[in-house]
Amino acid sequence: MRDLWARVQSRQNAAAPAVNPPDPTFVQILDIVGHPATTQDIEALLSRCRLAEAFLGGPPKDAVVRFIALAEANIIEATNFVTWDHPLPVHTEFLRRVARRSQRKSRAKIFTTNYDRCFEEAGRQGRYVVVDGFSHTAPPTFDAIHFTYETVRRVGDTEALDPIPNLFHLYKLHGSVDWQRHEPSGEVMKWTAGGKPVLIYPRNTKYELAFEQPYLEMIGAFQSALREPDTGLLVVGFGFNDSHLAEPIMSAMRSNLSLKVVVVSPNLAPWDNGLQQGPGECADNRHLGKLRNLAAAGDARISMLNCGFEALVPLVPDLAAETDLERHMERLRRVGAA
Repeated sequence: MRDLWARVQSRQNAAAPAVNPPDPTFVQILDIVGHPATTQDIEALLSRCRLAEAFLGGPPKDAVVRFIALAEANIIEATNFVTWDHPLPVHTEFLRRVARRSQRKSRAKIFTTNYDRCFEEAGRQGRYVVVDGFSHTAPPTFDAIHFTYETVRRVGDTEALDPIPNLFHLYKLHGSVDWQRHEPSGEVMKWTAGGKPVLIYPRNTKYELAFEQPYLEMIGAFQSALREPDTGLLVVGFGFNDSHLAEPIMSAMRSNLSLKVVVVSPNLAPWDNGLQQGPGECADNRHLGKLRNLAAAGDARISMLNCGFEALVPLVPDLAAETDLERHMERLRRVGAA
């Protein structure tokens, strides 16, 4: 969020003189919407901008509207960094350890709040089938019924059907940089142009927007998954600041006694980098604090790891043997790199 703040600040200051008369600078925008300059929170700033847009008039309103458009465009640009064949060794290894499951178990489900395409690209590189709710037509169109379909391999010319091993479900809870909503049908499509981007931008209306389509389908699937018996939830890098996601997790912890939760973040514990110190996320966030207290009180369902994604992946059990296809793809990557 701090990086987005600095990026939007720089772009607004560069774009302001290009308008006739000149637009307000970034600091002037803060003053117009009443946001304190000492609070460098892009989510809080955009929330204030949306509120100010409703009651301002004349040139100040026009300037705020242009600023919102500039900020959202830069958020899309900053989070759309994944290109074809982008090196994603950590994500690829994570999928290899998590997504391949026996036929007796349900498919792995990955819920992400980010706009980037890391898991999609890692799935492509590892030759996984990524079920993300979109059709296999051109252009791909969203319909939640696709999450209920299964991909199988026919065994020879017989009637036997064998579920393929390399498949996982991907739910983008806040939309994606490559989703577009097209009017008047309102359908959500991928890899098209001319529509409205389908994203939940960082602001305090995320809770309300989460109950619109297609986000509602994603949230519903998340809540249903948390209620399943003998379910494991691995939470990586999520700060429990979004109530529409944190509250279902806490509710499931109270009612689903077979739910196992592992929370992973590099700043859960108090930290000291030599220049600054902090109490840690468990002290700053009430949900994380409650999970820490439950674990300390003997709730064996909860584990908390003070590390990042890169340090976590080697700790994930490698239960399934490497397939012939995976060995082949690894050989091709090594040859290509050489």
